[in-house]
Amino acid sequence: MKKEVDKKRACRLINSGNLILVSCSYKDKDNITTCAWHSPCSHTPACLLVALAKKHLSSELIRKSKEFIINIPSWQLKDKAVFCGSNSGRDIDKFQKAPLTREKALKLSKASKIKECIANIECSLIDIKEIGDHFLFFGEPVYAEVVEGIFDFDNIVWKEEADLLFHFGGKFFAKQGPFIS
Repeated sequence: MKKEVDKKRACRLINSGNLILVSCSYKDKDNITTCAWHSPCSHTPACLLVALAKKHLSSELIRKSKEFIINIPSWQLKDKAVFCGSNSGRDIDKFQKAPLTREKALKLSKASKIKECIANIECSLIDIKEIGDHFLFFGEPVYAEVVEGIFDFDNIVWKEEADLLFHFGGKFFAKQGPFIS
Protein backbone atom coordinates (compact mmCIF):
# COMPACT_ATOMS: atom_id res chain seq x y z
CA MET A 1 0.00 0.00 0.00
CA LYS A 2 1.26 3.48 -0.83
CA LYS A 3 0.55 6.74 1.00
CA GLU A 4 0.09 10.13 -0.65
CA VAL A 5 2.85 12.70 -0.17
CA ASP A 6 2.01 16.39 0.01
CA LYS A 7 2.91 17.76 -3.46
CA LYS A 8 4.91 20.57 -1.80
CA ARG A 9 7.12 17.88 -0.24
CA ALA A 10 7.39 15.61 -3.30
CA CYS A 11 10.86 17.05 -4.00
CA ARG A 12 12.08 15.21 -0.89
CA LEU A 13 11.51 11.91 -2.73
CA ILE A 14 14.42 12.73 -5.05
CA ASN A 15 16.37 15.12 -2.81
CA SER A 16 19.24 12.75 -2.08
CA GLY A 17 22.13 14.20 -4.05
CA ASN A 18 25.43 15.22 -2.58
CA LEU A 19 25.47 18.63 -0.98
CA ILE A 20 27.40 21.48 -2.56
CA LEU A 21 28.53 24.90 -1.39
CA VAL A 22 28.04 27.66 -3.94
CA SER A 23 30.43 30.58 -3.59
CA CYS A 24 29.96 33.89 -5.34
CA SER A 25 31.08 37.50 -5.16
CA TYR A 26 30.20 40.91 -6.47
CA LYS A 27 32.22 44.03 -5.74
CA ASP A 28 33.19 43.80 -2.05
CA LYS A 29 30.59 41.17 -1.05
CA ASP A 30 31.35 37.41 -0.91
CA ASN A 31 28.93 34.68 0.03
CA ILE A 32 28.59 30.94 0.41
CA THR A 33 25.26 29.15 0.25
CA THR A 34 24.54 25.48 0.84
CA CYS A 35 22.70 23.84 -2.04
CA ALA A 36 21.05 20.44 -2.39
CA TRP A 37 19.26 21.22 -5.66
CA HIS A 38 21.76 20.99 -8.50
CA SER A 39 22.38 18.91 -11.60
CA PRO A 40 24.33 18.51 -14.80
CA CYS A 41 21.98 19.49 -17.62
CA SER A 42 24.01 19.24 -20.86
CA HIS A 43 27.13 17.52 -22.19
CA THR A 44 27.54 19.75 -25.25
CA PRO A 45 27.92 22.47 -24.36
CA ALA A 46 28.82 21.41 -20.82
CA CYS A 47 26.29 22.96 -18.45
CA LEU A 48 25.45 22.62 -14.76
CA LEU A 49 22.55 24.13 -12.88
CA VAL A 50 21.99 25.20 -9.31
CA ALA A 51 18.60 26.17 -7.90
CA LEU A 52 18.70 28.96 -5.32
CA ALA A 53 15.91 30.80 -3.54
CA LYS A 54 15.22 34.21 -5.06
CA LYS A 55 15.59 35.89 -1.68
CA HIS A 56 19.13 34.58 -1.08
CA LEU A 57 22.03 36.99 -1.24
CA SER A 58 23.81 34.49 -3.49
CA SER A 59 21.05 34.84 -6.09
CA GLU A 60 21.63 38.59 -6.16
CA LEU A 61 25.42 38.23 -6.37
CA ILE A 62 25.34 35.65 -9.17
CA ARG A 63 22.89 37.74 -11.20
CA LYS A 64 25.23 40.73 -10.96
CA SER A 65 28.61 38.97 -11.31
CA LYS A 66 27.60 36.40 -13.96
CA GLU A 67 29.71 33.68 -12.30
CA PHE A 68 29.71 31.20 -9.42
CA ILE A 69 31.74 28.29 -8.08
CA ILE A 70 30.40 24.89 -7.14
CA ASN A 71 32.45 23.62 -4.20
CA ILE A 72 32.05 19.97 -3.19
CA PRO A 73 32.49 19.31 0.53
CA SER A 74 33.28 15.98 2.14
CA TRP A 75 31.52 14.68 5.25
CA GLN A 76 34.12 16.43 7.42
CA LEU A 77 32.62 19.80 6.41
CA LYS A 78 29.04 18.89 7.42
CA ASP A 79 28.83 21.35 10.33
CA LYS A 80 30.28 24.17 8.21
CA ALA A 81 27.83 23.36 5.39
CA VAL A 82 24.91 23.48 7.86
CA PHE A 83 26.23 26.79 9.22
CA CYS A 84 26.42 28.30 5.72
CA GLY A 85 22.89 27.12 4.96
CA SER A 86 21.46 28.40 8.24
CA ASN A 87 22.86 31.95 8.28
CA SER A 88 22.41 34.88 5.94
CA GLY A 89 25.40 36.34 4.15
CA ARG A 90 23.63 39.69 4.46
CA ASP A 91 24.45 39.61 8.19
CA ILE A 92 27.84 37.89 8.39
CA ASP A 93 30.92 36.93 6.40
CA LYS A 94 30.49 33.16 6.12
CA PHE A 95 34.09 32.60 5.02
CA GLN A 96 35.22 34.18 8.29
CA LYS A 97 32.54 32.79 10.62
CA ALA A 98 32.37 29.19 9.33
CA PRO A 99 35.45 29.42 9.07
CA LEU A 100 36.39 28.48 5.49
CA THR A 101 39.40 29.59 3.47
CA ARG A 102 38.95 31.84 0.42
CA GLU A 103 41.11 30.74 -2.48
CA LYS A 104 41.53 32.65 -5.71
CA ALA A 105 39.73 31.11 -8.66
CA LEU A 106 41.96 30.15 -11.57
CA LYS A 107 39.67 31.27 -14.42
CA LEU A 108 36.98 33.48 -12.87
CA SER A 109 37.65 37.07 -11.81
CA LYS A 110 35.22 37.61 -8.93
CA ALA A 111 34.20 34.48 -7.00
CA SER A 112 36.49 32.73 -4.53
CA LYS A 113 36.64 28.96 -4.25
CA ILE A 114 36.66 27.14 -0.91
CA LYS A 115 40.06 25.61 -0.19
CA GLU A 116 38.77 22.93 2.21
CA CYS A 117 36.43 21.39 -0.39
CA ILE A 118 37.50 18.24 -2.23
CA ALA A 119 36.53 19.64 -5.63
CA ASN A 120 35.70 23.00 -7.19
CA ILE A 121 33.96 23.82 -10.47
CA GLU A 122 34.27 27.40 -11.69
CA CYS A 123 31.22 28.36 -13.75
CA SER A 124 30.45 31.23 -16.07
CA LEU A 125 26.74 32.09 -16.04
CA ILE A 126 24.94 31.10 -19.26
CA ASP A 127 21.31 31.73 -18.36
CA ILE A 128 18.83 32.21 -15.54
CA LYS A 129 15.28 30.84 -15.39
CA GLU A 130 12.76 31.97 -12.82
CA ILE A 131 10.69 29.09 -11.45
CA GLY A 132 8.34 29.80 -8.52
CA ASP A 133 10.38 30.96 -5.53
CA HIS A 134 13.73 29.94 -7.07
CA PHE A 135 16.12 30.94 -9.80
CA LEU A 136 17.79 28.22 -11.86
CA PHE A 137 21.32 29.35 -12.61
CA PHE A 138 22.85 27.62 -15.63
CA GLY A 139 26.64 27.69 -15.65
CA GLU A 140 29.27 26.61 -18.11
CA PRO A 141 32.22 24.97 -16.34
CA VAL A 142 35.35 26.93 -17.28
CA TYR A 143 37.69 25.11 -14.87
CA ALA A 144 37.34 22.12 -12.55
CA GLU A 145 39.68 20.45 -10.09
CA VAL A 146 39.57 17.61 -7.58
CA VAL A 147 41.87 16.43 -4.78
CA GLU A 148 44.13 13.69 -6.14
CA GLY A 149 43.23 10.07 -5.36
CA ILE A 150 39.49 10.45 -4.70
CA PHE A 151 38.09 10.45 -8.22
CA ASP A 152 38.36 7.61 -10.75
CA PHE A 153 39.02 9.34 -14.07
CA ASP A 154 38.82 6.06 -16.04
CA ASN A 155 35.27 5.28 -14.90
CA ILE A 156 34.31 8.90 -14.18
CA VAL A 157 33.06 8.21 -10.65
CA TRP A 158 33.89 9.23 -7.11
CA LYS A 159 35.94 6.77 -5.05
CA GLU A 160 34.90 5.84 -1.52
CA GLU A 161 37.75 8.01 -0.20
CA ALA A 162 35.78 11.10 -1.27
CA ASP A 163 33.43 10.60 1.71
CA LEU A 164 30.70 12.71 0.07
CA LEU A 165 28.06 14.50 2.15
CA PHE A 166 24.42 13.82 1.23
CA HIS A 167 21.35 15.76 2.34
CA PHE A 168 17.89 14.23 2.57
CA GLY A 169 16.10 17.38 3.68
CA GLY A 170 15.69 19.06 7.03
CA LYS A 171 18.22 17.82 9.56
CA PHE A 172 18.84 14.49 7.81
CA PHE A 173 22.28 13.83 6.34
CA ALA A 174 24.19 10.74 5.27
CA LYS A 175 27.73 9.75 4.45
CA GLN A 176 28.69 8.11 1.22
CA GLY A 177 28.39 4.35 1.66
CA PRO A 178 30.48 1.50 0.27
CA PHE A 179 30.49 1.09 -3.49
CA ILE A 180 28.94 -1.99 -5.05
CA SER A 181 29.60 -3.03 -8.63
